[in-house]
Amino acid sequence: MNKKELTWRIRVYGIVQGVGFRPTVSRHATSNGICGTVCNKGPYVEIYAQGQKKQMEGFLKALEVQPPKRAAILKINTEDVTAETDMHFETFDIIESEKTKGEIFVSPDIAICEECKEEMYDPKDRRYLHPFINCTCCGPRLTILDALPYDRERTSMKEFPMCPDCAEEYEDETTRRYDAQPVCCNKCGPEVYLIGRSERGRDAITYTRQMISEGKIVAIKGIGGFHLCCDATNEEAVQRLRMLKRRPAKPFAVMAKDESVVKRECVMTPEQEMILTGHQKPILLLDKENDGRLAPSIAPGNPKVGVMLPYAPVQLLIFQYDDGIKMPDILVMTSGNTSGAPICREDTEAVAELSHLCDAMLSHNRKIRIRADDTVMDFYKNEPYMIRRSRGYAPLPFMMSTDWKGKVLAVGGELKNTFCIGVDSRFYPSPYVGDLEDLRTVKALQETIQRFQTLLEVHPQVVVCDLHPKYNSTVVAEELGYPIVKVQHHYAHILSCMVENDCQEPVIGVAFDGTGYGTDGTIWGGEILLADYEDFTRFGNITPFLQIGGDISAKEGWRIAVSMIYGYTKDRELAGEIMKKLDLCSEKESKVQFAMADRKLNTVLSTSVGRLFDAVSAILGIRHKSSFEGEASMALEFAAEAYEQKDHEQKQNKKIDPLVYEEDGHVILNTQLLVQRIVEAKLQGADSGRLAYWFHEILAEQITAVCVEARNVSGRQKAVLSGGVFQNRLLLRLTEERLTEEGFEVLRHRMVPPNDGGIAVGQAAYGMAQLFRAMHMGSE
Repeated sequence: MNKKELTWRIRVYGIVQGVGFRPTVSRHATSNGICGTVCNKGPYVEIYAQGQKKQMEGFLKALEVQPPKRAAILKINTEDVTAETDMHFETFDIIESEKTKGEIFVSPDIAICEECKEEMYDPKDRRYLHPFINCTCCGPRLTILDALPYDRERTSMKEFPMCPDCAEEYEDETTRRYDAQPVCCNKCGPEVYLIGRSERGRDAITYTRQMISEGKIVAIKGIGGFHLCCDATNEEAVQRLRMLKRRPAKPFAVMAKDESVVKRECVMTPEQEMILTGHQKPILLLDKENDGRLAPSIAPGNPKVGVMLPYAPVQLLIFQYDDGIKMPDILVMTSGNTSGAPICREDTEAVAELSHLCDAMLSHNRKIRIRADDTVMDFYKNEPYMIRRSRGYAPLPFMMSTDWKGKVLAVGGELKNTFCIGVDSRFYPSPYVGDLEDLRTVKALQETIQRFQTLLEVHPQVVVCDLHPKYNSTVVAEELGYPIVKVQHHYAHILSCMVENDCQEPVIGVAFDGTGYGTDGTIWGGEILLADYEDFTRFGNITPFLQIGGDISAKEGWRIAVSMIYGYTKDRELAGEIMKKLDLCSEKESKVQFAMADRKLNTVLSTSVGRLFDAVSAILGIRHKSSFEGEASMALEFAAEAYEQKDHEQKQNKKIDPLVYEEDGHVILNTQLLVQRIVEAKLQGADSGRLAYWFHEILAEQITAVCVEARNVSGRQKAVLSGGVFQNRLLLRLTEERLTEEGFEVLRHRMVPPNDGGIAVGQAAYGMAQLFRAMHMGSE
């Protein structure tokens, strides 16, 4: 080795697998005159670089400022090992991947890149119209992965040996497919086909397009599972899909051919367009344009629609192909599953569960190892606001600056289930799994947990689950055979937001959602907590009410309205008159509710803000029932937002006396009085939209008043807003504004869902904090 030459060992951590990192390193080395090696170690990429100081500095700078497009570098460690080694390199080589324990980062699936899209539509290219085109910058990752390091033999692509042409590109560092693990072409790659029919390849795609153009419904297998697809401009087709799925009102997601179609149908900011067209390509919730072409039944009564762009090559081919068929430029693209079940990923599942929902099924023979539903994202203050975190984002970890050590598995909630694996100060959320009321989803959860444990090389020291003894998630946790830690639902919500914001100080937590099992055996859902990672205190809550009717009360808000009105009148005759005037229910129905309340039959004490929203929606005549979770609450929010946008005077008298009061050591948000005032105003003829807005405004005032009281007691300055009710952007904005006016630092969600899809992150943090505490106490 030349005496002036240096040898550096460089370790690059982050998303450095499956994104063409080693080929990029090799190209930077060649251009800077560097010799050495690069090896994928699993947790990181390790580089031995040898050259003159100026060359080495240029090489390191190139790594930092010109990484692969899809890489996410979290840190680079550089050591000068010149004096420690006698290694001498004549060339720069990519060497075989090695398995090393440590920090592990798994790449999510990446949408098709522009270069591959151009090649796919170039008749002169050998991958012309290839449904599985990919390169180092795009293609499936997590969903095809068996184990790390990420190499072809550890993916489901191992079943497709490369042809000589693909192998040449794979081995040639000057090509875009150098070391691209899923590389393939029409000769050697997977193939599309129709389940139960003879058509394959080109004929299968043409048949699918013909069916859709004629108003039929087709199930299409993509990267993470099947979608159900039809013409989104064809009202008859959309109505038929609703009837077959037994989904009367819940919005369908749509896929637009390109961003120009999205702009025709929706209002979109430049920030939203950047996310829409980026390499994750989530479903974005956008405001509808008034003169769009979408069928009315896509999102009935909803000012928003969920839109995404094609992210898999086969989806682009459905829109554009050289077969002369005229296709719609926007399609329904909803998850391929029966209600409550996980998204289908295999032909056998599709035949069993989707055959009665569609007219044809387009599949392919590349196996999906891990299901990945589409990510759903709203925007708040022109920033992403995650609703469902899945394809394109999972399992990127959230990293904290704590010094925690340990390994935990948090199994998440019962609804909108995701789980989370915690390793030291890193938290890896899974893709969306689904609602665990369905045993098929429970099985999917168990399978995905097992695969994640393999990928992340984790044998947890503890498993964390919800307090609720009858949740299927609790059963799954108990069957895993590890020590169990149980954590209260709303406390986990607050911790999830703290993790996302890397907050380590004690906070005042506002957890508003549907329902969660409380430490006192009642149903919680409107909680103000004094919280840190060690424990929490229930400082305040909304006025408890009787939730009558069990599960059906979550779907029929009129029942909660009847209970609340009877609760404050305490008079059957007076309550009956009010219900008649509000047209809430029949006299017979009201009598049944009264009797159940008096006898406490199928009745539980509740502080659920979700049910409070449902009740107010029913009282105002907006929605008496919900055909899907949150329908009545969403309709109430939309009515309030529509009123706010009018030129009416919006500032109401914000003072209700008493706004809050103390009872049994808790501060109570007097929502009973709030409901009473809304009923009185509605009976006097007040506008429902005005009252809907007023309800949001007063609730924000009440939250702020209790947080001020909590600050006076605890001295805490940070207020955390979490729980599914804070998907309501109007309540979120009004609350955040009032808290900020009062001098609070407000922490809210961005990339972790505020709903139950995010609580596994909080559960995992609690488990990790408990491990750390036990270790710390044991060392003293």
